[in-house]
Amino acid sequence: MNTNELPESVIKEIHQISNVAGYLWQREWIERNGGNISINLTSFFDKNNIPESKRFMAQEFPSAAAGLFLFVTGAGCYIRSLVDEIEAASCIVYINEDASGYSIIWGGNSEGFRPTSEMASHLEIHMFNMENNPQNLAVLHSHPIELIILSHHPVFQDEKKLNQLIWSMCPEVRVYVPKGIHCTPYYITQSDDLAKSTIEGFKYRDLCLWEKHGATTTAPTIMEAWDFLDVANKGAKLLLGAWAAGFEPKGLTNTEIKDLETLFNL
Repeated sequence: MNTNELPESVIKEIHQISNVAGYLWQREWIERNGGNISINLTSFFDKNNIPESKRFMAQEFPSAAAGLFLFVTGAGCYIRSLVDEIEAASCIVYINEDASGYSIIWGGNSEGFRPTSEMASHLEIHMFNMENNPQNLAVLHSHPIELIILSHHPVFQDEKKLNQLIWSMCPEVRVYVPKGIHCTPYYITQSDDLAKSTIEGFKYRDLCLWEKHGATTTAPTIMEAWDFLDVANKGAKLLLGAWAAGFEPKGLTNTEIKDLETLFNL
């Protein structure tokens, strides 16, 4: 299926993904094949008119994943390639109705292409969202520098204190990352423990900061997912900048934060 044959709404999503990939690369929040992106596109497609595909891969999925259309980045592919070669570095898969395999219906136009090895972890988050936060269609994982540095700091072990410090750095952080950051303990990448801890974090936080690794967030669109990372990392950068300058930042007072919460109904 060529890009121009996709629904207009899907083409728009792909353009936004490409833009966000550029932002991530410019910020040095991805390197080599680090990071991955997925979007639940099921609501954008007509299930009565499923695109044909000659590329079917047998793989067992949870029954809740049956019938999903999912945009995912490719295994070993560079996120920066999504800027200029998105059809070669990513794909849209359709998981069949008995969840016994998937077809690549768009993209994957490179030799030996396969979806990211993190697809199972992303699916866990999407299935959680389908049941609990159906408005959240995008999942973004990257390596924002200042947030990762904070995950090495002792304050990471006190989630309440870490959020209070970051929220106090400037009003926008409190307003645009309202639920805050989950301090996700270190687990090896691609593990079930990491996926479970991340989902637990999304029950009450906007963003999961993986200790010594990176950050993952979920939102209605990829641009909104980017915004969570962008604003949260700004708070971390301001905090680290103050510490590097040799002083403890004054921060917003509790009263000033409460006034923001009242103004913005947080």
